[in-house]
Amino acid sequence: MNVIFFGSSSFSVLPLKSISQSVSAVVTKKAKPKGRGYVFEDNEVKKAAYELNLPIIEIESFRDEASILIREYKPDLFVVASFGIIIPRWVLDIPSMGAINIHPSLLPKYRGPSPIQWALLNRDEKTGITLINMNEKMDAGNIVYQEDIDIDGDDDFIILSERLSRRSAEIMLDMLSKIEVEGMPEGIEQQHEIATFTKIITKEMGKIDWNKTAAEIAGQIKAFVLWPTAFSFFDDMLFKIFDGKIFYTDRKKLPGTILEVIKDGIVVQSSDRAILVKEVQLQNKKRMRAFDFANGSRGLVGKILK
Repeated sequence: MNVIFFGSSSFSVLPLKSISQSVSAVVTKKAKPKGRGYVFEDNEVKKAAYELNLPIIEIESFRDEASILIREYKPDLFVVASFGIIIPRWVLDIPSMGAINIHPSLLPKYRGPSPIQWALLNRDEKTGITLINMNEKMDAGNIVYQEDIDIDGDDDFIILSERLSRRSAEIMLDMLSKIEVEGMPEGIEQQHEIATFTKIITKEMGKIDWNKTAAEIAGQIKAFVLWPTAFSFFDDMLFKIFDGKIFYTDRKKLPGTILEVIKDGIVVQSSDRAILVKEVQLQNKKRMRAFDFANGSRGLVGKILK
């Protein structure tokens, strides 16, 4: 079978590798310049495609001339995983058998660009993997496979995304074998009336409001550990928080107040309980354990994070 793979994030890499022997080309989002030097940095999918010696088509949109190359490969099937660009109807009509999208949620819940983050933000107990027979609407195609995945208490975005990616790779390999024998399954129509949609994650969403509950703040820390990272301000300096969990205390101070320093980290008041902050990075400093940060800072207890 002749497959063209579409993907642009680290989530896409394991599914690509699992079916690479059937892939004739990889389509990915064109890199954007980063940093003060405006350096172009290849995404993880492009790096993986190089390692696999697969042709790469980079585009910013399907108006790019490079997108015409897709047709030249005469694909049987598209496999799409965290691509980041809506694929128009004229492109979806190119493969002879259709297009499969791997989506890391239990569709129709969490359509859109950030389903893993929103599952963590909402403190869901489970998420899942859904394969859909794609149409031109966002994540609205018929479901051809769906599987529940439990969210563990220690899961953050990095851990959960890696687990979903690994399982997606296994599922897609089996699905490809099935399609080769039986053809593309028609699938089951989604219940569109109960669909929910996720927003694009912005930098501002990382700002912690200590007036929220400890559960809400813990979910924020987990969801945004990779980017934008949950943050507050300590003595007017940016204070990033990479790891934290709910901490039960009878103390009651103003939200954001540092209550105590213990071996496992810094205890900060929320609206109801507290957050045990375990890993931090102060502006212009290196990332470190919160306890080590506390050892290098005097008079922490009683200060207020804002």
